[in-house]
Amino acid sequence: MQNISEIDELIKLISKLPGLGPKSAKRIVLKLMNNREELIKPMTKALVEVYKNISRCKICGILKSTSIECNYDNCKIVEKKFNKICVVENISDQWSIESSNIYQGYFHILGGTLSSAGLRKEDLLVNSLVERVKMDKIEEVILATSATVEGQTTAYYIQDSLKNINVKITKLAQGLPVGGEIESLDDGTLFSAFKNRSKLISTSD
Repeated sequence: MQNISEIDELIKLISKLPGLGPKSAKRIVLKLMNNREELIKPMTKALVEVYKNISRCKICGILKSTSIECNYDNCKIVEKKFNKICVVENISDQWSIESSNIYQGYFHILGGTLSSAGLRKEDLLVNSLVERVKMDKIEEVILATSATVEGQTTAYYIQDSLKNINVKITKLAQGLPVGGEIESLDDGTLFSAFKNRSKLISTSD
C-alpha cells in the first residue's frame, strides 16, 4: 500500500471510533475516496457544523446547540414538565431508551462512571443532578447505569449524594443482565427493566 500521509492520518483517526479497527478504517477511507462528491464533501461540511454548533450541556449532559446557554432554567429536553429523571452514563444510553419509547421524563447524562479512565468524581455531573432534583421538585430518580462494577459503584455514589433529599430513588430491575450496558439492550429487555425497577431509598420513610 502506498504511504500517503493524509490517508494514513485519516485511517488512524477513523480506527479510533467504537467498533472499528485499522482494517475497517481502511475500507471506510476507500469508500470515501471513491465517493468524494457524494460523501466527503457533505460529510466535511456536516462535521464542521457539528463542531461549531453542537456541544454537551454542562448541567444535564445532553447534546445542545451552542446558542443555548447552560442554566437550570432552560436545561430541559422537552417543554413538558416531568417529576422524574433518568440517570444514564452516556448519550448513547439516552438515545437507546428514547428510541424504545418506554420512558417519558427528563434525562441526566453523567458522562461516564467513577472508574472510567481519567474520570474523577467532580468530572461526573452528580452535583448538577442534585441541584436539578431540588429545583425541579423531582419525585423520582431512576438510576439506569450499567450492571457493571463501575456502573453500580457510580449508582451507589449518586444514591449517597441524594440521601438528604426527599426523593424516591429506584434502579432498573430484572431484565438487565449482570455486566450489561444500557445501549446494547433490546427494547424488550429495557421495557422489563423499567417496568420492574426497584426502590433503593426514600428519605421520607
